[in-house]
Amino acid sequence: MRADPSDDAVFPSHRAHTLDGAWRKALQHPRLLLRKYVRPGMTVLDCGCGPGFFTIELARMVGPKGRVLAVDLQQAMLDRLAVKAEAAGVAGRILLHRSGAGSSGVSENADLILAFYLMHEVPDQGKVLWEFHRILKPGGTLYLAEPAHRVSADRFQKTLSLAGGAGFVVVKRPLVLFSRAAVLRRSGPRARSAPLPR
Repeated sequence: MRADPSDDAVFPSHRAHTLDGAWRKALQHPRLLLRKYVRPGMTVLDCGCGPGFFTIELARMVGPKGRVLAVDLQQAMLDRLAVKAEAAGVAGRILLHRSGAGSSGVSENADLILAFYLMHEVPDQGKVLWEFHRILKPGGTLYLAEPAHRVSADRFQKTLSLAGGAGFVVVKRPLVLFSRAAVLRRSGPRARSAPLPR
């Protein structure tokens, strides 16, 4: 889904440890940010999961009958997540999946997609948003967040406009520290294929 892992735009796996610090949990605690959108038994896609900062807590939140599809372009990130999931006792609820550069490769349907600090690394946002529309169940939720220091307000608005064209409606603009964020709902009929953005 992202650019090639060797591209400078992609967060390098050798710095993955910086994504899991206690400082981040204090500022962007996964449960506090996502508790309104995650229920037991749900299927959640954590796209661009990295080393699993959100994935582990999502697995706890969906419970034993739910599952989390953890997708990342870099195998090193998924390997790190696998170790953490085993240690946390939630490995059985997490399906690890390595994406291609242009597509997630996910065929399952999800109730919620989390794309946290992902979209600015994606070369073709329109294509990815159409794929999210395909993956989400009718009425499903897409939670987007981008780093404010990397993504301007105008650039984030362009992403939201592309999302509108892909069949999403913004329903909330949550406050996420140091971020630009939006919660969107999938509307309209399921996209059979992702049309090329014009």
